[in-house]
Amino acid sequence: MENLPKKVRSKKLNTRVDLTAMVSVSFLLIIFFMVTIELAKPKAIDLNLPSHNDEGCFLGCILNDESRVLTILLDDNNKIITYTGLLFAPIDAPREVQYGKSGIRKILLERNKKVLEYSAQRGRSGRGTTVIIKPSKNSNYGNLVDILDEMKISGINYYSVIDYYTPEESKLLASN
Repeated sequence: MENLPKKVRSKKLNTRVDLTAMVSVSFLLIIFFMVTIELAKPKAIDLNLPSHNDEGCFLGCILNDESRVLTILLDDNNKIITYTGLLFAPIDAPREVQYGKSGIRKILLERNKKVLEYSAQRGRSGRGTTVIIKPSKNSNYGNLVDILDEMKISGINYYSVIDYYTPEESKLLASN
């Protein structure tokens, strides 16, 4: 019994895995995805417009606040047509204007100033002009970006981009 071979036991190594780097990377990924999800949420304002019938007249509209609404129609060849109020009873008749400081920006600043003064006279703190931007199918993306830049420069906080044209607005674009 003395010459029996001894069992060879292997040494057990310490199998310790350092997960510090993995935890750091996972936290960075979690933060990255949380930020991208937050930035991907659409941001829009609510625009409440009265309903309209087939003739284009607005139902239930007493016409007491139409002076606050400025509509901008965008068409091809850098054409801009603006009017204030409702098209069938405009406060400012439709007219063609140009881009830039002496064109659309001047109109936006003047209209916003008038609306704010009118609100102050009535004892209400007004929120300024509401602009409805209507790009036609013929207008290009650059024109829309230019108008949105003009909204920012002019300090217009309430605006909406709508792709719906009334028949009267379509006729107005075709005639100019």
